[in-house]
Amino acid sequence: MPDSSAPSPRPASFAQALVPVVLLVGLLAASVYLFGDASSSGPNQIALILAGAGAAVVGLANGHSWRAIERGIGQGIAVSMGALLILLVVGSLIGTWILAGVVPTMIYYGLSILSPSVFYAAACAICALVSLATGSSWTTAGTIGIALIGIATAQGLHLGLAAGAIISGAYFGDKMSVLSDTTNLAPAVAGTDLFTHIRHMVWTTAPSMTLALVLFAVAGFVAPAPASTDELRGMLDALEGAFVIGPHLLLPVALVLVLVVRRMPAFPALLIGALAGGLFAVLFQPEAVVGLAGDATLARPLALVKGCWIALFDGYVLASGNAALDELLSRGGMASMLLTVWLIMAAMMFGAVMETTGLLEALAARILGAVRSTGGLISATLLTAFGTNVLASDQYISIVLPGRMFRGEYERRRLDPKNLSRTLEDAGTITSVLVPWNTCGAYMAGTLGVATFTYAPFCFFNLINPLVAALYGWTNISIAMLPPEAPHHDAHEAGEADDTDPTTAATA
Repeated sequence: MPDSSAPSPRPASFAQALVPVVLLVGLLAASVYLFGDASSSGPNQIALILAGAGAAVVGLANGHSWRAIERGIGQGIAVSMGALLILLVVGSLIGTWILAGVVPTMIYYGLSILSPSVFYAAACAICALVSLATGSSWTTAGTIGIALIGIATAQGLHLGLAAGAIISGAYFGDKMSVLSDTTNLAPAVAGTDLFTHIRHMVWTTAPSMTLALVLFAVAGFVAPAPASTDELRGMLDALEGAFVIGPHLLLPVALVLVLVVRRMPAFPALLIGALAGGLFAVLFQPEAVVGLAGDATLARPLALVKGCWIALFDGYVLASGNAALDELLSRGGMASMLLTVWLIMAAMMFGAVMETTGLLEALAARILGAVRSTGGLISATLLTAFGTNVLASDQYISIVLPGRMFRGEYERRRLDPKNLSRTLEDAGTITSVLVPWNTCGAYMAGTLGVATFTYAPFCFFNLINPLVAALYGWTNISIAMLPPEAPHHDAHEAGEADDTDPTTAATA
């Protein structure tokens, strides 16, 4: 039992909160300087753990017990377990889908049909539709996104732009879909309802996505020329030589999309997809499966089992003779995600210590103390959500923590809670992917094979949306007020009625 006579921990000061932040920034900068692109292969994880240790020292000095900090670390990592399991099964899915010819088929048809001049805009639109239907940016990137990045690689397109287009579309759908967990979480934290929240998000999301599509379309015409026709023809020939290609091989993709649309959780849906990939590999690519097993002494049925098993845990290795294709399709397996899992666990450890010791709250409180207007409050919410993504490394915390902190201030200013829920998504949900050590940034980099800092400048939707939200806050565009007679606890009902004319917002 806890000792009730023990003194309560002292509140953290802003200066104390800066100590682990400055330490983390310095260590990450040193990591990048010393190790370059390899910094995420271990050095960044050490930086996060050391910064977390620094935060723990501050917490201990303030009277927090190590037992409480350790318990907070355990709870913080436990929060990420669902994401870690999804990451591992996505690795398996990539391995079996390549072995089965699913990803090669998508790449083959994409190379045959998708014109390089419209690739970026088309990739963004395709991912937006898939993510809107599934509610999951991770599922979209792990299925359609893998094929699109393969097409971009094969055509010699800019991989940063291609990944930015995929991520922009995936996060548009994730943000606006009723099936999305963050889309359900934000209104619950803010105190409004789901459909009021989604309708209110249209004001910031629609123009942001429109502008992003325009930029991607322009990029398609001004970007460097793609690979020559001869190189593309060689890629198509190599695909046909290494795999059986056909539309029937797209059935595992359709299966996963149907399962997710029918609200099956992502982990079992993706696991079923990975196993379906193994079955299709046995049925349609048996020689590739036996070759991957690499054991001539095994009976053929056992060799087929072993080959699929290898694809699940260690991925697939292609030896087609085409160097570009071999590099593209030699990947996958749970083992390929272990570095990313390590990064996420280290990041969640740091975020958990910051939150348990009150340091994260001290940082946000200083921001709130400088708020004087509605525009300032909206901007403070955006900055805190983004800062939480940087410090806590988790998009869910970036929604929950600022939502809890600022909800009372929105109520005090008679601002409809749908303004808060929208702002939480305008920054918390979509900026998470721009941070390399955030669970979302780590996932996208690991899944698409493009470093976070390489694709981040080209995630046009993710970059534009927070700016539009801030602009609306300072100009009072679509900032909905509560009617004078509405009590605070009925805010979501008032907000729903107010959606009929969002342009009549009053100033705070």
